Amino acid sequence: MKIAYFDPFAGAAGDMIVGALLDAGASLDAVREAVSSTGLEGMELRAERVQRGGLAATHFSVEAAHEHAHRHLPEILAMIANSSLGERAGGRARSIFERLAEAEGRVHGIAPEQVHFHEVGAADAIADVVGSVAALESLGVEQVSSGPPALGHDGTVKCAHGELPVPVPAVLELCTGFDVRPGLAGVEMTTPTGAAILTALAEEFTAMPEMELLASGCGAGARDDRRTPNLLRVLLGVSSSASGGGEDHVVEISTTLDDLSGEVLGYLFERLPEAGALEVSLLPATLKKNRSGQRLTVLAPAGRLHAVAAAIFRETGTLGLRYMPVSRIKLERRFEEVATRWGTVRVKCGHLDGELVSAHPEYEDCRKLAAEKGVALKDVQAEAVRLFADHASS
Repeated sequence: MKIAYFDPFAGAAGDMIVGALLDAGASLDAVREAVSSTGLEGMELRAERVQRGGLAATHFSVEAAHEHAHRHLPEILAMIANSSLGERAGGRARSIFERLAEAEGRVHGIAPEQVHFHEVGAADAIADVVGSVAALESLGVEQVSSGPPALGHDGTVKCAHGELPVPVPAVLELCTGFDVRPGLAGVEMTTPTGAAILTALAEEFTAMPEMELLASGCGAGARDDRRTPNLLRVLLGVSSSASGGGEDHVVEISTTLDDLSGEVLGYLFERLPEAGALEVSLLPATLKKNRSGQRLTVLAPAGRLHAVAAAIFRETGTLGLRYMPVSRIKLERRFEEVATRWGTVRVKCGHLDGELVSAHPEYEDCRKLAAEKGVALKDVQAEAVRLFADHASS
């Protein structure tokens, strides 16, 4: 499985992500063709070699003639749907913009569909997102991973909403539940577009995965800061685990509960993944004095231990937690997409030594389509399973 690992030691922005992928060997022609297919006109996309802090890198830039459009999410999604992006690249682009709209909506207290994107709806941001997914497709990247990005702090930045503190609210929303780093003072190091791309495509911000390194690239930001090179690195490789999946190390957190309502437990199951939990389970338990209760068990990356623990303490009122390091063996995971009559659904596929051993439609995709189209969730799931089975057997 081909992996792209981003190292945002100096932050992340859309142009830096595209630049890094181009520097690692992605096709600029493929990026230009994908952006042009969205219907954006008067665009000139450039990639030039520059230096940042004495290091060579690629700077990707977009020049848009007379582009002042402030688009809403449905319009941007329609542009993606009508583009030449394939299923995987198109799905990635949709996920990025949907995540960005949800974050902006929470910041401004409105529905995602009502978000007036301003800078994010401008042509250069659309080019950055579409260019990123097109570059990943050009390189054949199947899985995206990232380290914790530097955000910047103790400064302000001017935008369509006025002067905002760094990190801007949308970046904080996008990165909630992920590990981050403070970075430099007085500088916006990670932009909303950069944060949306990384958080939509990477399941977590973690250390570099084990892989056979094939190539690397550096994408340059527009700013040149003497304190640290304004660069984003990307490492391209192939998973080197013997099983085709891999082993990783997480922490298992557990406690017993005996006085929580079903509503609070349901809310807890929503809150914990937001705090960084990978798995959450609840089993019946008999406690001291023969009281009935539940045993809560949570798996989380080691770097999210304190965030997950804080969420459990706040939501349950428990007085103590137990935790220990554990190891996991995982199947190699890939996402494929199927086009149901109601919309696209991603299917998570598990492979062992190259053999497909499991396939499950993504719940969130099915839930969203069921709610939007007014159909039963089980019908969406069943059709996704059937279509995937037909595709796998053909």
